[in-house]
This record gives sequence, structure tokens and C-alpha cells, in this order.
Amino acid sequence: MNWAAVSTVTVLLFLFGLSLQTSWQVEKLLYQFGSQLEVSVYLQPDTRIESIQPLIAKMPDVATIETITKEEAWTKLVKEMRISDIESATQELGENPLVDEMKVKARNSQVVPNLATQLAKLPGVETVQYIDEVVKRIAQLHQGLNWITLIITIILTLSAIAVTNTTIRLIVMARRQEIEIMQLVGATSAWIYLPFILQGISFGLVGGAIAWSFISVIQQFLRKLLVNQPEFIQVISNRVQLTPAEIFLLPLILLSFGAAVGLMGSLFAVRRFAKG
Repeated sequence: MNWAAVSTVTVLLFLFGLSLQTSWQVEKLLYQFGSQLEVSVYLQPDTRIESIQPLIAKMPDVATIETITKEEAWTKLVKEMRISDIESATQELGENPLVDEMKVKARNSQVVPNLATQLAKLPGVETVQYIDEVVKRIAQLHQGLNWITLIITIILTLSAIAVTNTTIRLIVMARRQEIEIMQLVGATSAWIYLPFILQGISFGLVGGAIAWSFISVIQQFLRKLLVNQPEFIQVISNRVQLTPAEIFLLPLILLSFGAAVGLMGSLFAVRRFAKG
């Protein structure tokens, strides 16, 4: 039963740790991808960037702003069309047909639709364009992953608490004679049942340590596997690497979560005997 309790907590924390790590990595990837989804703001012909840029910069959802004047856009277009004489091409059209443009990057993908709506309402803005469908897909994927992680964690947490509870109860029942002797000599309930509570916490700590060791082995295996992969896959993997703070935080979360599960399971088990 001791091994059953430890192994159940280990499975819980292993899956929880993988889900948490994956959630962090996917969030980074989605943030990077989402931050590259620029909202293109095209101004009216009689409106200049200088009059709009301060208003956009004050918006809380804006990360960066890239400005492209109509002169710069026209020069780039002419070069792409391989026209060597820019002045003659401009004279043929009478004037520069383009307008000033601003590329606005949002803080994350979730705020892009709302940001685009705000930008479209600004005076002097003619058109706002962004990839709406991609942004929605990103948000749905992120939300779906979070829900899956939450459901798995709740189910396995309840299972781990139940197994720990049963294990501690069996251990207490096996020590009934010793407990009765301690009660006869005046030992308090806290003194009698504290070792069982500590044993439940130890189940969680051992399970957390084993789960973290498994996760570490998987991480090392994936690193070796990615060495021989194409360059673009390595670039993506580098972008989703955990930070030193997250690497330190993950085992701490697993150990704390495991200790909490063990504590709850053991408290439920000894409460009945303590009242009796």
C-alpha cells in the first residue's frame, strides 16, 4: 500500500509536471507567434504618421510600432518592380499613390481583435488589417490546453488523495494496539497521529522527486533527439526552452503539490480515528 500511494502520487505529479511544462512552452510559442501577427494600419491620404503614432503608443495592448511612410513604401515597391528610374515612374502616375502605414504588434494574440477594433476607430485611419482566423485558432488552442491540464490534474489529485487516505488508514489500523497504549498513558491525539501525517507528506515528497527525475530524463532524451533534426525545428525548440527561473520553479511546485496531496490524504485518514 505504501508503494501504491507513492506510485499514484508519482503518476499524478509526472503528468501534472509534463502538462505544466508543456503549457509554459506552448504559451511561449503562442506568444511569439502571436506577437508576430501584426495589425497593419493604413492612414487616410491627408493624414500623417506623426499625428496618429502618439495615440497608438498610449494603448496598453501595444507592444511595438513600426512606421512606414508612403515615400518609403513607394521606393520599396518600385525596387521590387525593378524600375530603375523612381522619379520618372512617380511623374507618370502624377503623384505617390500609396499612404502612410503603421505595423502595430500586440502584447499577445488574445488582444489582437480588440486592438484592431480600437485602431480602426482612431481619426485618420482608413483601413485596419490582420489575420483574424489565425488569432482565433491560437486562442482556442491555448484555452483547450489549459482546460485539459486542469481536468487531468483534478481527476488524478482526487485519486492520489483517496489512495493516500486508504493507505494511512490501513497503517493506523495496524497500529491500533500501540495507539491504545499511548492513549492510556495520556498521549495527545496530535502526538499520536503526527507520525502518520508526516508519513503521508513523505509519500508526496517521494512521488514528487521521482516524477521530477522522470521529467528530467525525458528532457535530456528530447535534447539529444533534436540535435539531428532540421534547423527550423531546432530554432523552434530553442524558443520554447524553459528559463532558469522556470527550471527551478517546476520541481519546487511538484514537491509542494505532492506534500499538499499527502497532507490532505493523511488528515482525512486520521481525523476519523482521532474523533473516535
